[in-house]
Amino acid sequence: MAVSQEHYGDYHRLPDHAEDSSPEEEEQQQLLVHVTEGLKDSWHHIKNLDNFFTKIYHFHQKNGFACMMLSDVFELVQFLFVVTFTTFLFCCVEYDVLFANRPVNHTQPGGGLAPDRGKVTLPDAILPTPQCAERIRASGWIIFLLVMAATFWLYRLGKVLCSLLGYWEIRAFYTRALKIPAEELCNCSWQEVQARLISLQREQQMCVHKRELTELDIHHRILRFKNYLVAMVNKSLLPVRFRLPLLGEVVFLTQGLKYNLELLFFWGPGSLFQSKWSLQPQYKRAGARLQLAQRLGRGMLLLGLANLLLCPFILVWQVLYAFFSYTEVLKREPGSLGARRWSLYGRFYLRHFNELDHELHARLSRGYKPASKYMNSFTSPLLAVLAKNVGFFAGSILAVLIALTVYDEDISGHLDAASTALPRLSRLLQEHGDTRRCSWGWHSLRGLQLPLPPQLWLLYSAAPPAGACSPMPSC
Repeated sequence: MAVSQEHYGDYHRLPDHAEDSSPEEEEQQQLLVHVTEGLKDSWHHIKNLDNFFTKIYHFHQKNGFACMMLSDVFELVQFLFVVTFTTFLFCCVEYDVLFANRPVNHTQPGGGLAPDRGKVTLPDAILPTPQCAERIRASGWIIFLLVMAATFWLYRLGKVLCSLLGYWEIRAFYTRALKIPAEELCNCSWQEVQARLISLQREQQMCVHKRELTELDIHHRILRFKNYLVAMVNKSLLPVRFRLPLLGEVVFLTQGLKYNLELLFFWGPGSLFQSKWSLQPQYKRAGARLQLAQRLGRGMLLLGLANLLLCPFILVWQVLYAFFSYTEVLKREPGSLGARRWSLYGRFYLRHFNELDHELHARLSRGYKPASKYMNSFTSPLLAVLAKNVGFFAGSILAVLIALTVYDEDISGHLDAASTALPRLSRLLQEHGDTRRCSWGWHSLRGLQLPLPPQLWLLYSAAPPAGACSPMPSC
């Protein structure tokens, strides 16, 4: 340990392990690194500092234990609601009755039954509970999907319970060690929390490898894996660029692909790291690269097969969740369909090393307006002409429908869908057909303080119509 103290303040490249290193030597090296965790109330010699500092950061950014608990609980409730409501719509509603394709008998005050074809109510189209349950039992696919949904929900419930237990300890750490009560957390900045962590290190020695911590040490622990991803994107090591016919070069980096990469490299079974913070010893040997590359290739193949098998279920879930989440937003704000946001690739490409999430979000929010103006300067005149004329046709049809509704109110019931969709289509096309924004020009671009890369269109993508996609940071 005396030798290692000389290098506390510096970072050096790790030397390659010898080819004939024995397992006993590796075990001794691990014993020098991993120190037994002390009493939980004293927070001495914390074993997994990466996980500990990450939880402290998330606890602060998510505004404490109560907000985190409510978010997790409502996430579970939302999943149950989507599954239950979708099953109800598929199995418990008689759509022939709802759309008046089949007459329904209504009970008269005298107790008799008489057909009434003029009016259909929602209770008339809902099947009784025994008939609904019989429909569900008769469909093997629905039972299979319900079993899979229940299994996933129970898995998520277990993860939420374990996460809440861990964050309850973080709450105690904030209250007892950092002296930050729950009611004052929203008024406390991350810089202040970080300063108290550094001061606490001098008293309780949370990190056994260094006597004093710095802000950079804390950022290294929190952003260990994200720094790896930023480096791989900057060095073009990830296969995210493709050339498609008629479209040219495109970038494909979604949240699902990012999750698979993290599972493969960082925390999944057979990943490069052990205990979620230290690189496995065999990856430090130069002679084992070919064997490890072959093993990584087999892991990619197995992960690809798993994604292929789960693809239909994931697609169904994403379609249902997007439908239930964004329909109301599209109806209220049709222009949000053409809104833009930074793509996931752009966020990695423009991210600095050791830059926390809230710092990145604030920096990209400041560049939202200049980047939008830059993208608007490349509006296609051909697309503008097409959008303008299609918008004219949609507006003309809408004008006729409005005139028919004024003439006869009974027609409005048959034209609700068209009278709702056409105004939104017309407004959206007018936004895309506005050529005046091209007058912003290159002379204004010269005054930008934000460095804009030449392929900004790869970093900027269309955003889903959600309130979280607004350019303003959410504090």
